[in-house]
Amino acid sequence: MRTPHVRLPLALAFVLATAAGAASPPPPEGTGAGLAGACAGQQRFLIGAGTGDITGPAAEVGMMGYGQVGQQTSGIHQRLRSRAFVIASPCNGRRVAFVSADLAMVFQGVKQQVLEKLRARFGDRYTDDNVLLSATHTHSGPGGFSHYTFYNLTSFGFVPQNFDAIVSGIVTSIARADGRLAEGTLRLSSGELLGASRNRSPEAYRLNPPAERAQYASDVDTRMTLLRLTRTDGTEVGLINWFAVHATSMGNENTLISGDNKGLAAYLFEGARGERPTGGGSTFVAAFANSNEGDVTPNILGGTNGGGANDFEDTELAAGRQYDFAARLWATANAPLTGGVDYRHTYVKLDAVDVAPAWTDGTPRRTCTAAIGLSMLAGAEDGPGFGAEGASCAAIHDLWSQFTCAVTTTPCQGEKPIVLETGSLRPYPWTPDVLPLQLVTVGTLALVAVPFELTTMAGRRLRRTVQERLAPMGVTEVVIAGLANDYSGYVATREEYARQAYEGASTHFGPWTLAALQQGFDGLAVALRDGQPVPPGPTPRDLRYVQTSLQPGVVFDDKLLWVDFGDVVTDARAAYARGDTVSVTFWGGHPKNDLRLEGTYLRVQRREPDGAWRDVADDSAWETRYRWRRESCVPTLACSHVTAEWDIPADAAPGTYRLVHEGNWKSGWDGRVRPYSGASRAFTVR
Repeated sequence: MRTPHVRLPLALAFVLATAAGAASPPPPEGTGAGLAGACAGQQRFLIGAGTGDITGPAAEVGMMGYGQVGQQTSGIHQRLRSRAFVIASPCNGRRVAFVSADLAMVFQGVKQQVLEKLRARFGDRYTDDNVLLSATHTHSGPGGFSHYTFYNLTSFGFVPQNFDAIVSGIVTSIARADGRLAEGTLRLSSGELLGASRNRSPEAYRLNPPAERAQYASDVDTRMTLLRLTRTDGTEVGLINWFAVHATSMGNENTLISGDNKGLAAYLFEGARGERPTGGGSTFVAAFANSNEGDVTPNILGGTNGGGANDFEDTELAAGRQYDFAARLWATANAPLTGGVDYRHTYVKLDAVDVAPAWTDGTPRRTCTAAIGLSMLAGAEDGPGFGAEGASCAAIHDLWSQFTCAVTTTPCQGEKPIVLETGSLRPYPWTPDVLPLQLVTVGTLALVAVPFELTTMAGRRLRRTVQERLAPMGVTEVVIAGLANDYSGYVATREEYARQAYEGASTHFGPWTLAALQQGFDGLAVALRDGQPVPPGPTPRDLRYVQTSLQPGVVFDDKLLWVDFGDVVTDARAAYARGDTVSVTFWGGHPKNDLRLEGTYLRVQRREPDGAWRDVADDSAWETRYRWRRESCVPTLACSHVTAEWDIPADAAPGTYRLVHEGNWKSGWDGRVRPYSGASRAFTVR
């Protein structure tokens, strides 16, 4: 008797194939796992998206990105989010989790802890191989979340509270995406976004070969690539957008937490579809991810000038350009991705790579012990530091600097006058040396995940290397997923490195770093194409137990005897017009007492006809600002004033409103942390 054929629903079939959180089966050896065999021509995927709150301490923590000790958090302009997407391929049983997080970078310790927590929840479903964590590169978030000393200098050591918030939020976003998996399709669109970026080191870029530069219309990558995720039932899941530009519209004097232009663009896209992050996370998720932005600034008028009157307007302009163009690509994303999901991952000791002549100048070369150059201290033009860029040994003329060059520069590091050899410090290097290389294919799209900031031309060369290997299996689009899985500075081309601008001075492993990456990713691409495994490489350090912090916690919160926490210091006016700013100051507690993850420190509420108050905005909204400052009060210095601000939108509905502040205060008697809240007077908006 013939057994009847029963067609299982796609989602159920995939769940049964990977039951109990079992690891996805490896591809059969000798076959290309991405587009060959059962996956050829397939357009069906399982897709899911989710967000998580990763907003760290909003007061008295050094910010990560500009390296300014005095840039300490003092409030929130927008909450930071982790935006996760899980894409699974029923045809080969493989899945990948892609995350774009509102962070300056992703550090090794973060990924280690994320994977540990995912393993506890999902077993072997998610591993180093198929989890890709990338950063938007905002420079306006709290620091102290690396396990390597160099990146914790401006935060005076490790900040466990921030680290835990980041790890928890990323895990939450992936778990939500996993829980929302449903059958759907992926569509790809791309185009050239002009006028949204500028090369901040054009002199270095011009050192690249003229014939190579002639292949491109611009000295920055203007290509935006957008992946649109849609369920079979027509529900829009979200998008992932890659565009290379620094998230430095907010300058190095800003002290409010912000996702900068990438975070705002995501907020605008989600908001246009009725989404506002809540305790359950957004259901429509828009990720504006970064790419090879190493020498690319959003400040198109030069220096720190993005075209606006201040940092906020600069951010709005940069975000608006990305949002508008993404909306156009979204509307024209009609090309379906076909094939399956595949990936390869390995760790490489980047300070000891022997690079074959095929990737260099025809001579065998070797990468170097990690070191930073003199020009790194100068900063880039959109985040100036001390001194000037271009301090190569050939360009230095004063006697003392020549002496320094002669003493500190190694033959391996070439033109770089070394300020600090971070890789040779003990007992542990100050920057990582064992770093991850990861290659992911989703149908005809390939993601090259690098733990660096690649310059424009460095990214182009690496993309071309991977494209040449994967073209035979049908890959048509290769994207650099920058600032991914770990971080160890920049990568400039060999020619750019010679000038020792900020990017070259920040290329830790010397002039042949890009060549080493090309060699490494060439190997990953060949293995993926041919269906062969790759060795895992050396195990990176786990430094979680050797961290120190010089930051004190909150001892206690104080106030004047005749007031309560949440009482109003300066109240709202009775009436406002649309376009005005409402500002209310409260007696508050220190925000480190409770980060209020998936929650808020402020609410804008409108009174309904039945008398109930309904939220219309919170501290994740662009039009609000939560500000904290320490207030001296007799006999202690432990008092806090909190100011809630709301820029009334032009389309705000007329009515009665109020501002509410919610926080937590710590008792000096029993050490307990207790919640409080306060509200402004009711005011009208006309």
